[in-house]
Amino acid sequence: MTALLASVRSHDEALDAARAGADLIDLKEPNMGALGGVSTGEIARIVRELRARYPVKPISATIGDLPPEALDDITARVIEVSETGADYVKVGVTPGPAARRCLEHLANLPAAVVPVLLCDGGMDGALVAHAASLGFAGVMFDTSAKDGSTLFDHVDSDSLARWLRLMRERGLMGGLAGSLGWAQLAQIHALAPDVAGFRTALCVDGRRSRLDPQRVAQWADALHRSSGGPRAAGITADYAAAGAVPV
Repeated sequence: MTALLASVRSHDEALDAARAGADLIDLKEPNMGALGGVSTGEIARIVRELRARYPVKPISATIGDLPPEALDDITARVIEVSETGADYVKVGVTPGPAARRCLEHLANLPAAVVPVLLCDGGMDGALVAHAASLGFAGVMFDTSAKDGSTLFDHVDSDSLARWLRLMRERGLMGGLAGSLGWAQLAQIHALAPDVAGFRTALCVDGRRSRLDPQRVAQWADALHRSSGGPRAAGITADYAAAGAVPV
């Protein structure tokens, strides 16, 4: 089974997504970019409300779109988001000269960081291997440009399969996102990531419009019917057992 990560921008969307069957709730503001950050006050409010109703449902939040060389700004934002009570802090990392140092820096912060490797134009396999070696809880593969292309337009399935296998071997959660939709469902099933993340496919009319609970339920059903992803089966229970989520 592949777990559904639903990206939401507000309190109401978060509760709707949770009720509709999303396995992980991911907080981000689509008007502020690919990984636009929700205000820390709003993140804290949403975390409190979700915890009261769904105490074992994991919650992640993004820090906003920052360049990998901006380590001071990244550090400050990671700590601020972590202090809201979110289980995971997602940080976008683009390939380039500053990427390795950024990943090493993130791995040493006092927060549960999940790096999001932004694959626009391809991804450096050595950078993926380096990320897998640093002890993160997981690594996501995503895209930053929301131009109609998907993750699979930038990275071939064989490479993604190899990288997801590496994550499993290292005991990390491996996730896919990047404008994925129904046309990519067969590829998602074949790769069986632990997590598949969506925003646009869950909305009424594009990623900036309102999240539709019915679409969340449809995607949860479609992903849960996958026969793959042994680490994703019971993923919420695993997080709770490991102490990552308050119970």
